[in-house]
Amino acid sequence: MFCLCIKGNTVPKLNIDIDHFLSQYWQKKPLFVKQGIVDFVDPISAEEMAGLAMEPEVQSRLVSLNDGKWQAECGPFQDFSRLAQDGATLLNQAVNHWHEPSASLVKLFHFIPNWRFDDLMISYSTPKGGVGPHIDQYCVFIIQGQGKRHWRVGEKQDLAEFTSDKALKHCGPFEACIDVVMEPGDILYIPPGCPHEGYAVEAALNYSVGFRAPDQKELLNDFTDHLLQQEACWQRYSDPELTQANLYGEISRHESDKLSTLLQSLINQPEVILPFFGQHFSSSNHELDILPLTQEMTADTLHSALLEGAIVRKVPGLKFIYLAQRPNSIFVAGEQYDVSNNQSQYYRNLCNPEVQQADIDEILASNDAKTLLTWFTLGYLFLD
Repeated sequence: MFCLCIKGNTVPKLNIDIDHFLSQYWQKKPLFVKQGIVDFVDPISAEEMAGLAMEPEVQSRLVSLNDGKWQAECGPFQDFSRLAQDGATLLNQAVNHWHEPSASLVKLFHFIPNWRFDDLMISYSTPKGGVGPHIDQYCVFIIQGQGKRHWRVGEKQDLAEFTSDKALKHCGPFEACIDVVMEPGDILYIPPGCPHEGYAVEAALNYSVGFRAPDQKELLNDFTDHLLQQEACWQRYSDPELTQANLYGEISRHESDKLSTLLQSLINQPEVILPFFGQHFSSSNHELDILPLTQEMTADTLHSALLEGAIVRKVPGLKFIYLAQRPNSIFVAGEQYDVSNNQSQYYRNLCNPEVQQADIDEILASNDAKTLLTWFTLGYLFLD
């Protein structure tokens, strides 16, 4: 059974056999959950969606289907007259960075590691509105808000994909294993590689919680960029065992094996690859609402504010992560911060969803709070 409950202002709770879901469905097959959220109340309105889409920091799109032809525009927008007609959809990415009530939905899926989480995308569609049949290469949970939406989802299958407009990629017809009209509170889980399409039966809001899954090309490309920023001497190919060549134009099997080993040896060096993982996966794919301080935060100022009842919070969407092999290194916004052994546990605790004042107090009490104060100065942490 998969059941979520939101009551009043309490934190949404997930009643699910998580091990069963992960073993039977996660990245394996789609799942539809009727009334996954009981008495669901939309945390955002269509008007607020339009307001966000007017901001240049928010990545937004307006998709419509006219006479069988798809059209997609990228924001920011000033004119929303298209949303007065059928067949239109407004999509805002990373709403969890900018709208706190909506961000609470992300908490339902904290059983999945933070480094895998991408963003909360919200869409508002007029009747018949959608983005067409397509395939995503990441996991997504879709929560139905106001209105109804007809969804078709297929299991993984080989399909032709093509570009319908500058911001749209579609796939060909597919056989559906889920064909359902979703109502408020219903949940749909779609693994990567599964074709799907959804069209609003009536004006509807949908919440998509997506999880990133980089491919080899993306990782290698970003790893190369990471290496270019390092001031290090890298091992160079050498062949002191070279003998006279019989085939001038050939790279021999021995030579290609040596070249492959040269690359593999670099990736297999923990001191090289682990910092890359931390920096790469603590970086956000979307803009963040970060406001640096005009003056450096001091330990005395922070201590006084806490005594007066201030609460420490993290910028929504900002990732604080660490690696099991490097417990004394905390990665935030693509940067590495090394802390001492006696403080590392408190800093790792700051990677949890909510900041606990006890951890802040312990760091301040150590008389070595440089990293913590830097995060306040940079705007990564703030006082509420």
